[in-house]
Formats: sequence, C-alpha cells, structure tokens
Amino acid sequence: MYLKNYNLKNKTAKGGVLALVKNGDEIVIDAEKNEINVNIDKKELEIRKKLWVKPDLKFKSGILYKYSKLVSSASSGCVTD
Repeated sequence: MYLKNYNLKNKTAKGGVLALVKNGDEIVIDAEKNEINVNIDKKELEIRKKLWVKPDLKFKSGILYKYSKLVSSASSGCVTD
C-alpha cells in the first residue's frame, strides 16, 4: 500500500516526510492542486522515521548560523523575529 496524497508540508529539518525521501522514491507534483506528494509504503515510512537523525547545522557561527537558528517557514515569510 502506498500513501496517496501524502502532503509534504512538514519540515525537513524536523523530520517531516520530506526528510525521509530517498533517491528513487516516486514524487508526484500536481501544479493545478498546488500539491507535492510522495508514494512511500506506510511500513517503509515508519522504518525511516525510526532511523532518522536530525542533521547538524552546517554553520557554527556568523549570520548564516543566526539565520538557520531563527528563520521561520517560507509560508510565514521566512522572517527571523
């Protein structure tokens, strides 16, 4: 069984579905519905969630470090307030 219309809105950095996508996974983009969906077997998705480890930040100091720690999502304007 594949997840159909499984929306990818969850954050990658927080372990959302997008963080679990691997090379070879089927991604369906529907521009008319404004959706990006992925077809991953439900059991496989659960395994990937258990194995997922949050990546370290690429920057340890400076403006890009501050930005990566404070920025909000693109849907809310990517502000750092």
